[in-house]
Amino acid sequence: MTEKTTATVQTIETPDGAFTLIADDRQRVLASGWTADRQAVRDRIHPAIRPLELIEGTTDAAEAVIAYYAGDLTAAGSVPVRQHGTDLQQRGWTALRTIGPGGSLNYTEFATLIGAARAVRAAASICARNAPALFVPCHRVLRTDGTPGGFAWGTEVKCALLERERMAAAHV
Repeated sequence: MTEKTTATVQTIETPDGAFTLIADDRQRVLASGWTADRQAVRDRIHPAIRPLELIEGTTDAAEAVIAYYAGDLTAAGSVPVRQHGTDLQQRGWTALRTIGPGGSLNYTEFATLIGAARAVRAAASICARNAPALFVPCHRVLRTDGTPGGFAWGTEVKCALLERERMAAAHV
């Protein structure tokens, strides 16, 4: 059942293009991505928590995105998020937030991390269903051969994020 709510939507420009985020009344990010298409971002929110109405405004989370692109690669990781899913999905989304900037796992390692070593496809699905991109860094999970694999917002963006994080980690 959809909650009878409104949420704030904000689009900002980043070096990787327009970035739209949707946050609830408690400033938890429900969904985000590299697009100016607000409906595409809204559609990634599970129907059980999808807001009925989007109101343009400013969000605390946008400041974290700006900080990320200014070099504070941990800024987005502390922003509260809200997702609706199974216990395994919730464990997966929580685990994704433990992969630090400059780090990565492959899908097999990610499946092991969430306690489902044999569920590699389920692990990949958890990444694919992740709505608050950047805040829950699914871009840090790669194919077993080290190639980027898929990303809802395009492999070019995924590669740019990974390269930005690798470069920063190399200078620490």
